[in-house]
Amino acid sequence: MKFLKLLSLILILRSAVSYTSAQQSLQIPGKNQADLSLIKNENYSMIWYAMKDTSKMEMAKVDTKIVKTDTRINVTTIVKMKNMPDWTDETELAFPNLAAVKHSSFNTQRDMVLDFGNQNMVTGYYLDKAQNKKTEISEKTRGKFFDSNFYPQLIRWLPLKEDYTTEISLFDYNPKSAIGIIKAYITGTKKGTYNNKTVWIISVTDDISEKKVISTYYIDVMTREVLKQEIDMAGRKMMMERI
Repeated sequence: MKFLKLLSLILILRSAVSYTSAQQSLQIPGKNQADLSLIKNENYSMIWYAMKDTSKMEMAKVDTKIVKTDTRINVTTIVKMKNMPDWTDETELAFPNLAAVKHSSFNTQRDMVLDFGNQNMVTGYYLDKAQNKKTEISEKTRGKFFDSNFYPQLIRWLPLKEDYTTEISLFDYNPKSAIGIIKAYITGTKKGTYNNKTVWIISVTDDISEKKVISTYYIDVMTREVLKQEIDMAGRKMMMERI
């Protein structure tokens, strides 16, 4: 009898460990839980607000375009601010493994181009327009990763469910901080409602912000569209709402 109880306890513990491992598995290109059938051509817009107490002030309109082919996915984001030039980011991915191919980003403060090649070497440049300083990028990498600009899209296509958590391997370049492979973390998932729609409410942070910024995504359960995003950062709050 004692042996059977011990065996039962071992099986329960093994099951718990297996479940935790599945929840915490690292998402990387070619080995991830993304449902590729959810990826499609899209055009959508969101309004970006700065929040103060219960009031909100419109900062910009953010247009996102996703173009999918048999071998590539392109994600283009254009931030349109009043009386300012557009800020444009574009990420190119290989399909179906979702590996980063190229990332370009152009705004009034800086220009940046990253070429990921075969993911063993990242090359490109970073132009600081305020200081008129151009930095050539040539960074050896070890391990697989997604482009950091892409992971907010990837979240939509993961197998979301109550209490779902996971980690996502990323490459991010910032001349003022660490260069290289870092992580994003889905720390919690729960079901809720927003604008009379059933949504997944997902809490996310990352090493880019040293885990000091928390983003909360409201994703339509049926369509996997991002309906709202809340951003909490050191007492400040911003929000993006889908038009």
